[in-house]
Amino acid sequence: MNIQRRLVTLADVAREAGVGESTVSRVLRNHGSFSARTAESVAEAVARLGYVPNRLAGSLAGNAASAGSQLVGIVIPSLANIVFPDLLRGLTGALDRTSFQSVIGVSDYDPDREEALVGALLSWRPAGLVVTGLEHNPGTVARLRAAGIRIVEMIDTDGPGLDIVVGFSNRAVGEASARHLLARGYRRLGYVGHDIFRDLRAGKRLSGFEAGLNASGHGLIDREIVPEPSSATAGRAGLDRLLDRTRDLDAVYFSNDDMALGGFFCCLARGWSIPGRLALFGCNGLDITAAMPQPLATIRTPRLEIGAVAAERLTAGGPAETIDLGFELVEGATA
Repeated sequence: MNIQRRLVTLADVAREAGVGESTVSRVLRNHGSFSARTAESVAEAVARLGYVPNRLAGSLAGNAASAGSQLVGIVIPSLANIVFPDLLRGLTGALDRTSFQSVIGVSDYDPDREEALVGALLSWRPAGLVVTGLEHNPGTVARLRAAGIRIVEMIDTDGPGLDIVVGFSNRAVGEASARHLLARGYRRLGYVGHDIFRDLRAGKRLSGFEAGLNASGHGLIDREIVPEPSSATAGRAGLDRLLDRTRDLDAVYFSNDDMALGGFFCCLARGWSIPGRLALFGCNGLDITAAMPQPLATIRTPRLEIGAVAAERLTAGGPAETIDLGFELVEGATA
């Protein structure tokens, strides 16, 4: 699905609300006289059209407009997980070779905060906008469609995009992980994950993992979902709780490498051999888990490449497209 290319203007809002442009301007600036009913009509028109006021409009035309046209807005969900700094390295490294400059916002996996950040960035009339994932609030989608600029959604290809999509299939990652563990002879499999209701891509990996198990006539024995962001601490606590309930698991799939690293520490504390007593499998292929005494079995995702390709497609022009960069299974020594 291609994104709308024409910018929604103040005149569009005025026509939709049935008032003059000067009235819309007064309402949006909350300056001058207008009725409550007029204000309500304008607000409804703004929401329907996804209009974002132009913060450059009141600035000196030359420098401000020029600066705005060279901005690329980027919204990511976290800086705590190295996955997203890696994406930023790829993005900013590619943008550094152009005349574009990046402005970055962090949503903390909160769709309402993402919507607010998208609105704030669009008000500076950037040349393009990069967001994470394919699922957004309806208000965010409306604003992106109305912006009239290139939009990149990165790190997930499981669903329709607005314009340019760059990433990999999280569901396929989960399925490949399940097939690998089953091929290695593991049958009593558990799962430890972070807040999959906020991190929807982790939820897609779990869905793919369960589908992979079910396709072979097996199922997930038990799971532990930690209602907080991913971390080694959360992974260790989650595996502890899972094993307190279900001690006879032979392998555990983690939502990502951070969580799996915590699971490794949990096994060390219990004196359990890996993978003899319990096999561990993660996702992302982080450097730290490759440097463990037993390198983690995991899926390596092309984060730097995703960022670089996102920047290149955003600034080069061209048709709407989905670019699946795939992933690599790393056998490691923990499964």
